[in-house]
Amino acid sequence: MTATLTDRYIAATVRRLPQQLQAEVRDELQTSIADAIDARTEQGEPLDQAERAVLTDLGDPAALAAGYADRPLHLIGPKYYLFWWRVLTLLLATVPACAFVGVAIGKAVAGEGIGPMIGEGIATALSAIVHVSFWTTLVFVILERTGSESTSKWDLDQLPQESGRGAGRGDLIGSLVLLAIFAVLLLLDHFRGIAVVGGEMVTIIDPALWPVWIGVVFALMVAEAAIAIAAYAHGSWTVRLAVVNTVVAVVTMSLFLTLLGRGMLFAPEFVDAVFARNGVGGDARTVLAVLLGLGIAGIAVWDSIDGWRKARRAQLAG
Repeated sequence: MTATLTDRYIAATVRRLPQQLQAEVRDELQTSIADAIDARTEQGEPLDQAERAVLTDLGDPAALAAGYADRPLHLIGPKYYLFWWRVLTLLLATVPACAFVGVAIGKAVAGEGIGPMIGEGIATALSAIVHVSFWTTLVFVILERTGSESTSKWDLDQLPQESGRGAGRGDLIGSLVLLAIFAVLLLLDHFRGIAVVGGEMVTIIDPALWPVWIGVVFALMVAEAAIAIAAYAHGSWTVRLAVVNTVVAVVTMSLFLTLLGRGMLFAPEFVDAVFARNGVGGDARTVLAVLLGLGIAGIAVWDSIDGWRKARRAQLAG
């Protein structure tokens, strides 16, 4: 069943309340909103317009919940608090992760070990958290003291989707973490090797793919990260994001399948160590290559379908 605007508004309000208040406030809001909508429709106003007008008059669900919970928003000030909080949470979800990856890349290029990479990366991420929190807060303090108008006005289009239909912070963080891990593994493989064969570290990906082809891979990863950030910032997936995500998935799949089919993906030393030394014949290699190709295609197809599924759910919820 598709959630109505009223359902989404009430859900966005009560989820911010203590458990003991949620049922009472939910019932109160359902009654008061229904009465207000009925009063408008009796005067000849269309039902959908009446619903939007009533909910818009109630204002931001976060502010309404704060009133029910008797929890004033005074850290920055009621005028800017909610906008400050949304900007800060978005920055904290992205900037520290990007800082960690940047430091890891620098350490890998410098040929340092995994210990310094992780240690320096964590220290830089923590520093980024402190700086983002301080400077973002300072900007909003200045805006409030100078009397500037807020650049973000709440409206119904900002209502979050029902559970499972929006783009949550967990999805964003999960996507960025996976991309960061893959980037670090690529760098470690190139500069140190990550496969142990005969007591030696060998590279898995053919070094000849650097820097051009691996540069393309990093560009595609940046595009994936941008899609995840855009979906989180918008609050849900859109058809446009689904189209871009499909294009990125198809390009990524084509790139890896082409390299695999031409025998350019894996380092010759790695292939020789894993297959030739263990007596794996050509037929077995072909089967393994086909299975790997199917896996690459499956991941790309699933990623594309997942984007369209989320965009469809967002449309139905809207």
